[in-house]
Amino acid sequence: MSSSVIGQARPVPVSVSETLPWLIGALLFGLVLYYFIGIDEGATSVFGNSMVVHEFVHDARHFLGFPCH
Repeated sequence: MSSSVIGQARPVPVSVSETLPWLIGALLFGLVLYYFIGIDEGATSVFGNSMVVHEFVHDARHFLGFPCH
């Protein structure tokens, strides 16, 4: 019985203060990625009347199901 107890793995507790910055960073990164792939339309872009970002992620928009034309 003692050999089976030694081989078991135990989870390591992680505090919220350690994970919160990573979660917030991942959320912000996801929102920026969502904007550029899903919302930025060129003519209605926050960054001006440029189609560069739209054309760069054009195939990803179609692959993920976002209509763009």
